[in-house]
Amino acid sequence: MAAKPQGRLRASKGAGAQGAPAAGAQSVRRALAVLRLVATGQDRGLRLTDIAQMSGLTAPTAHRLLQVLMDETAVEQAPDSRRYRIGHEITLLGLARPGGLALRTVAESYLSALAAQLGDTIFLSVKHGADSVCIARYLGSHPIQVLSIDIGARRPLGASVSGIALLSGLAPREAAALTQANAARLQGLGRSVKQVLVSVEAARRQGYVYAAQGVMPGTSALAIPIADASGSVVGAISLATLSARLDRERVRIALPAMQSQVAFVTQRLHELARARGRR
Repeated sequence: MAAKPQGRLRASKGAGAQGAPAAGAQSVRRALAVLRLVATGQDRGLRLTDIAQMSGLTAPTAHRLLQVLMDETAVEQAPDSRRYRIGHEITLLGLARPGGLALRTVAESYLSALAAQLGDTIFLSVKHGADSVCIARYLGSHPIQVLSIDIGARRPLGASVSGIALLSGLAPREAAALTQANAARLQGLGRSVKQVLVSVEAARRQGYVYAAQGVMPGTSALAIPIADASGSVVGAISLATLSARLDRERVRIALPAMQSQVAFVTQRLHELARARGRR
């Protein structure tokens, strides 16, 4: 079953028949969708016009939701730029589940070793709704480290090699639906739905994603998906470095190293799943 797109917002069905409960559910969904968009702005934040455009809401509606979220300290507004960013309430709520990201815990030693082996920054990302979210970053030993993604950074699926790798693990119809839901956001990043889906299909065939031009100018990136014991893709790892350090020749060296460490992660996930099953 395809996941519900989380890009542009749609009216809830049955609002008239259900009355207030349906309207209340719609408001909650809208507020959460706005929160996710605000999170993409990280410390810099987003303008009201950006939030309205990406969400499909009118500016007054987006402003009204933001005001409520600010009252609850889930969103704050920078006093100088007037941009909106995630507030302290969200950070504090996250502390209630410090061990909630099991994949990060399992993968940490393997990806730290990978960063040390290759010398470049390794990122761990997961799919959340229609976004890819960076949940960990491991620095290598090379004097110049490309820190193209901050921990907690959210990007629409398909905007980066990690997002392409995550989409490649989904059924084609689900990947297409999520990419279409992100059409407006992707367009703002210079990517079209068609371009993304072509890249996703190539990633399915070859098992990895290579971008000669990474998110930052003068960089290149390489990503592969992480599967769990059942074969479902649960995350993706990516390497970002200077373009001079990641030409096609070095891809042939870096790719097996990445695949080897991911195999260890998958094996460990399988062991943990079997242990839980015996309880």
